[in-house]
Amino acid sequence: MNIPNILTLLRLCLVPLVIDMIISNEWVLAFALFVLAGVTDGVDGFIARHFNLRTELGAYLDPVADKALLVSIYVTLAVAQIIPAWLAILVVARDIMIVGAIIIAWLLDNPMPIAPLRVSKANTFAQIAFAALVLGMLAFGMVHPDVRNAMMVGVAALTLISMGAYLGLWLRHMTK
Repeated sequence: MNIPNILTLLRLCLVPLVIDMIISNEWVLAFALFVLAGVTDGVDGFIARHFNLRTELGAYLDPVADKALLVSIYVTLAVAQIIPAWLAILVVARDIMIVGAIIIAWLLDNPMPIAPLRVSKANTFAQIAFAALVLGMLAFGMVHPDVRNAMMVGVAALTLISMGAYLGLWLRHMTK
């Protein structure tokens, strides 16, 4: 256990707190905790890379923490009817597809190397930015609806493109 892994575990522990703040309509706290989670994500990665503290545990925990936070927020915001349900379904479906493909490849004794694609990194960034925008809008009321809608369309498009890229990669890998 090292500092980056501890920060990743802290991020995982923040997930239920952020969700509770959303459910309780405590928007400023929800936004602040989400920003704190984002900061821990950046700091743990920086420390791991720059001080050679990468671990196998961290390689698995970090994306799990990211996905737990994003999926939980998108589902909660959709259930609260703050974002459209279709967007949360799309975000969750992409992640289920990726995890399912990895599991199927492993079960068929054809494991895939796990590495994020560039489009996936852009997608994750867009999902985080949109979640921050929505929470910030609810906390401080500073965003125009057209900006929100444009970002929502961008998230949906990047999610679909990322989904297609991973599906194509998986199909090529499985048919070798």
